[in-house]
Amino acid sequence: MIDLMPTSEEEAAVIVRAHAESGRPLAICGGNSRSGFGNTVAAEGRLRSTGLSGIVAYNPGEMVMTVRSGTPLAEVEAALQESGQMLAFEPMDHRPVMGTSGEPTIGGVFAANVSGPRRLIAGAARDSLLGVRFVNGKGEIIKAGGRVMKNVTGLDLVKLVAGSHGTLAFLTEVTFRVPPRPKTERTVVLSGLNDAEAANAMAAAMALPVEVSGAAHLPLTVTWKFLAGKLPEGEATALRIEGLPGSVDVRIEKLAAAMSGFATVTRLEQPESQKFWQEIRDVLPYADGSMRPIWRVSVAPGTGP
Repeated sequence: MIDLMPTSEEEAAVIVRAHAESGRPLAICGGNSRSGFGNTVAAEGRLRSTGLSGIVAYNPGEMVMTVRSGTPLAEVEAALQESGQMLAFEPMDHRPVMGTSGEPTIGGVFAANVSGPRRLIAGAARDSLLGVRFVNGKGEIIKAGGRVMKNVTGLDLVKLVAGSHGTLAFLTEVTFRVPPRPKTERTVVLSGLNDAEAANAMAAAMALPVEVSGAAHLPLTVTWKFLAGKLPEGEATALRIEGLPGSVDVRIEKLAAAMSGFATVTRLEQPESQKFWQEIRDVLPYADGSMRPIWRVSVAPGTGP
């Protein structure tokens, strides 16, 4: 397959228009780190966004960033880290579990609506997206949204293209919110709960006024694979608290006290907590190099067990 890597939006539009007029399909791709998602396209050409790279506008005080779609995700996160900000939705790195290489791009993150553990309070990737520029299937350049959140009347193209995996648009530029990065985090771990008990405990924790920013239950078959096997024996049910140090100290105490009625409680301090939630984000136990199928099933939390 031939890689087509335009360096401008206009060049991308010309490529799409030519293929549309001749009836030749195009595969859409960013850094190719999520190859295998969706339907396979029988195409002679692959339109890649990696030639469209760079931060267009970023003022940390506005908490908004505009970036060309082919910009490496690592470059975006490095700029945000320097300014004490972050991508609120904590995007997963699919490379370990899918056995791919390549370099994840910010456009690919939004095109696949990639999110992680913080989604339960921050929303998905699309919920941070404010504006997009893209080339549609006719080779037309379209702009939707902007740098501020507004009420939308009619079809919300910004939300529509997020998660469409390139089937509706070839993203060329994205604008998104970048909130402050928490100063610290800690995690409470409950040991030995079965699936149903863990669901009840997590529901109780989410109902508390402590702002849990991550909740996960690890069955016995995978617990030993996290933190190099340093978690307590048995099933593990994890609850994360983030924010300012003083606030986190108070909230973690309230959470631990409330959860002690469900199971034995241990705690992870910031370094271990950060590593632990990164491993959960990237579903580490299944990054085993095998070709076994992985199922992701989305259900209401109470019906999970």
